[in-house]
Amino acid sequence: MGNTVTCCVSPDASPKLSRARGGGGGAAPGPDRWADAYQAAGAAAGGGGGGGGSGSAEAESGDSDPGGGGPHLQHISDREFPDDLALESNPSDHPRASTIFLSKSQTDVREKRKSNHINHVSPGQLTKKYSSCSTIFIDDSTVSQPNLRSTIKCVTLAIFYHIKNRDSDRSLDIFDEKSHPLTREEVPDDYYKHDPDHKHIYRFVRTLFSAAQLTAECAIVTLVYLERLLTYAEIDICPSNWKRIVLGAILLASKVWDDQAVWNVDYCQILKDITVEDMNEMERHFLELLQFNINVPASVYAKYYFDLRSLADDNNLSFLLEPLSKERAQKLEAISRLCEDKYKDLSKAAMRRSFSADNLVGIRRSNAILS
Repeated sequence: MGNTVTCCVSPDASPKLSRARGGGGGAAPGPDRWADAYQAAGAAAGGGGGGGGSGSAEAESGDSDPGGGGPHLQHISDREFPDDLALESNPSDHPRASTIFLSKSQTDVREKRKSNHINHVSPGQLTKKYSSCSTIFIDDSTVSQPNLRSTIKCVTLAIFYHIKNRDSDRSLDIFDEKSHPLTREEVPDDYYKHDPDHKHIYRFVRTLFSAAQLTAECAIVTLVYLERLLTYAEIDICPSNWKRIVLGAILLASKVWDDQAVWNVDYCQILKDITVEDMNEMERHFLELLQFNINVPASVYAKYYFDLRSLADDNNLSFLLEPLSKERAQKLEAISRLCEDKYKDLSKAAMRRSFSADNLVGIRRSNAILS
């Protein structure tokens, strides 16, 4: 990636391609190693004048560690953000800030409810299942293991609302499909006038996730990076750039989240007409616009998951509900018991560390045995 750390190699060096051929390619870097590589690249890019961020200030100052082993790289969580990018107002960084997609969707939800009320539209036959004393309905999606199909539907619906209810058409040339087409087909002159529908966005994202064998968690991280890009770069996702922005977010999320990441050359085999050089350039610009901030706290991830579920409820995208079976009930009980035991152990450790001086007299300690 860039001139310092590259994530794009020749087809023969792709770990996923070698596994598909039965070769013995090494395992791809895990999330922590990708994060370290991106942070190092961010510092190098900042020093070279390529892409801002706090890395440039450190590179220019020449700060080094006490051992003289080179420049000191500040951790991403310790970086100072500009006033207009305060964490409290940025939903992709702060768990208490409302997600942008949920705010944009509320306008349509309110209008739909108002229209149904004025026109006395009947909700029709109730298809949602409700639990009773004898039967409990539960879906197969949790925050730690989301359902892939339902999650992709929700994420693409969030992207649809971003495009439909955008404030303007601010964009950058690197994401413009006219300047950087994904296919050899000629892009129509009025391509920027027609908003894609939800099904079109869903088919595009589902194709990438199916071909690259990505997980549902990766889809949620993709949405986090997408909203972070829109906030940091102050641009809008619109008909002219949505495909390349979504592709860049998926590319980055798959490398950060999955232990066996998809390489840029793999995406070139999924999208036949795009080149590795174009993928490299788009990834480099995406990271620079994010100020190399690829950290996704667990609290932010959980917020996006539950807001996506709220979006599904508001738009009648119900998750598949099934009666709770005896086997699954026993499995859930075992998981719950394991979490309770872990919580008790943590509580005991916290109590041992928090004894006050007044209670030290009553604590008995075993005598040391000297041999």
